[in-house]
Amino acid sequence: MPEKYFIQTFGCQQNVADSERIESYYASRGLVRADALEDADVLILNTCVIRDRAEEKVYGMIRSLRSRLGARSPRIVVTGCLIGAAVRSPGGTMMKRLTSRLPDVEFLPLEEVGFEYAPKRAPGKMASIVISNGCNNYCAFCIVPFSRGKERSRPFEEVVLEAEQAAAAGYTEAVLLGQNVNSYGADFLAEKIKEGEAYALPDGKKVKPVMVRHLNRYRIPTLFPHLLERVAQIPGLTKVSFISSNPWDFSEELIEVIARYENIDRTIHLPIQAGSDAVLKRMNRWYTRAEYLALIEKIRARVPGVAFTTDIIVGFPGETLEQFGETIALAREVDFEKAFIAWYSPRPGTAATRGMEDDVPIQEKKRRFAELDAVTFKGKK
Repeated sequence: MPEKYFIQTFGCQQNVADSERIESYYASRGLVRADALEDADVLILNTCVIRDRAEEKVYGMIRSLRSRLGARSPRIVVTGCLIGAAVRSPGGTMMKRLTSRLPDVEFLPLEEVGFEYAPKRAPGKMASIVISNGCNNYCAFCIVPFSRGKERSRPFEEVVLEAEQAAAAGYTEAVLLGQNVNSYGADFLAEKIKEGEAYALPDGKKVKPVMVRHLNRYRIPTLFPHLLERVAQIPGLTKVSFISSNPWDFSEELIEVIARYENIDRTIHLPIQAGSDAVLKRMNRWYTRAEYLALIEKIRARVPGVAFTTDIIVGFPGETLEQFGETIALAREVDFEKAFIAWYSPRPGTAATRGMEDDVPIQEKKRRFAELDAVTFKGKK
């Protein structure tokens, strides 16, 4: 009788998409999915590490499971961002802590689960399609460059084929996923073409990569506007969304593509993180409050009915009450459809843990969270 597996996913939508490929990885080895955790021979924990609480949830779940099931506990495999961060942590300190706290579990780096494993999607309307993995931006608070490594884009034709297959299977919505979708293709464009050259799409059409301008210079080439346009043209896809989009890479060409195709989602996720220029600078975010607001207005002028969601961190090192007030004022001005708020927690390896004091008390972080949540939560207006 084949062994049974059960996957528990923590974290963001990209983690959910990763779990769909992890399912194929284990199915290819002859395992079958268990209906419940208690029936599993192998429990796979696909972890998040973006906040310290997410990491602690994993440890807590394992302790609780073993206390509850005892000798009937399944074999445990830990994968996802926690393992990625541990493998890349400076000096191996995080891996040492992990092996000390979890001495009898197996570790599965996500790199072993390649894109050759087709996702086993749940029935429904929406298909999540990963277009890139990793990040090169090194925001001071963010552990993603350590948990997922450098940005790597999937081939253009591979992404389009997966979207076409999802549409043919009856999925009517596609979500294109990446830590920063706007820089999609920058890695392989730098390897394949010289500046100014055209790029040949899978259908033979030649296009100029979009050069994203920032700080009065052209920063990176990207194919994301071309990819988004191609996916929006796939018959059967009535809605195409993308997550996550960095404000400093949001090009004029991308705005034009969104405006041109009505099936591209009119709710755009555009993380601000803070409304204070001083805090943004400490966060290593390469835009100002004024530039962010100007981008919002530019998109609104071209895309009628557009709405925005965002990410905001409160209590970042050095954030004063006045600076937090600037975030409150910005949230009121933009009138976000939804804000995903977190209070700052130090993550190993990040710039904020080197030379920045975590000087906002936890109770004050919680107070700021509640105040901002009251401003941004639509149900309270």
